[in-house]
Amino acid sequence: MTNWLWDIQGGTTLGLIWGIMALGLYLTYRVLNYADLTVDGSLTLGGAISAVCIASGMNPILAICIAVIGGMIAGFVTGILHTKLGIPDLLAGILTQFALYSVNLRIMGKANFGLLNQTTLFTQIKAMGVPSRWAGFIVGIVLAIILVNIVYCFFGTEIGCAVRATGNNPQMVKAMGANTRTYIVLGLVVGNGLVAMSGAILAQYQGYADINMGVGTIVIGLAAIMIGEVIFSKRTYHHRLTGVILGSVVYRIIIAFVLRFSLMVALPIRITTDDMKLITAIIVVIALVSPKIKAEMHTRHLKLEIAEDEEEEVL
Repeated sequence: MTNWLWDIQGGTTLGLIWGIMALGLYLTYRVLNYADLTVDGSLTLGGAISAVCIASGMNPILAICIAVIGGMIAGFVTGILHTKLGIPDLLAGILTQFALYSVNLRIMGKANFGLLNQTTLFTQIKAMGVPSRWAGFIVGIVLAIILVNIVYCFFGTEIGCAVRATGNNPQMVKAMGANTRTYIVLGLVVGNGLVAMSGAILAQYQGYADINMGVGTIVIGLAAIMIGEVIFSKRTYHHRLTGVILGSVVYRIIIAFVLRFSLMVALPIRITTDDMKLITAIIVVIALVSPKIKAEMHTRHLKLEIAEDEEEEVL
């Protein structure tokens, strides 16, 4: 029983950290209606910058801030490639992501950059007397609450409303005399800044930055978004943003339970961390299909009620 509780706690901590990334992806994917593949590279970029800055003796919080700036620059590059050079959105993200692989290697100088015996945000929390297993959870929950409210307030501003309108109805924004290209670039900048922040915190949490730590980021983020939308399908905008974080937590807990279950039950094929991409793909498919199945069941239920009412009228 204790192992299951530790799995929940560990999954919740990772879910909160990755939830920041999902929040950034939500901004581009759902709000802007822009399929941004830059995130796979910008998450690693945030981790790389954070690790190198901390190794040079910089304050961990300042290292996260610089990582955010790095992610914002990556989003800006993607936005310029798309809006100014006319490169399709998918290809623009792929090009930036492709280039970031070399950039991240240049920053770290090697494929894996360790933070052994370095002062991170989590070691500072532990130094205050907080147990090591709770340090990550505290950082994650505090940052998640703060960022959800900041993003919510941002979308309540005039600029934030313009970003939302650009994703929902770009023709209307153009008719009002606003430049949709500016808001697309702004959305990509903010979104990738959040993704890089997640990468920076993740690197400090796990104690290293790796060149491949961002592989599959967009799929993981989509899984969190889809699960969150299933949880809060018809709620307020604040609930939707909170649902993204909760979706990430649920996703991580599911992954932890699947791994624990495979260890406890004699399965024909042992599930390992190498199977996580397959499991993630299955989770995304289920999350995508669930609303459709739910809508079909609701439609059938209504048809049955109508048929019953017609039979009663005939009788």
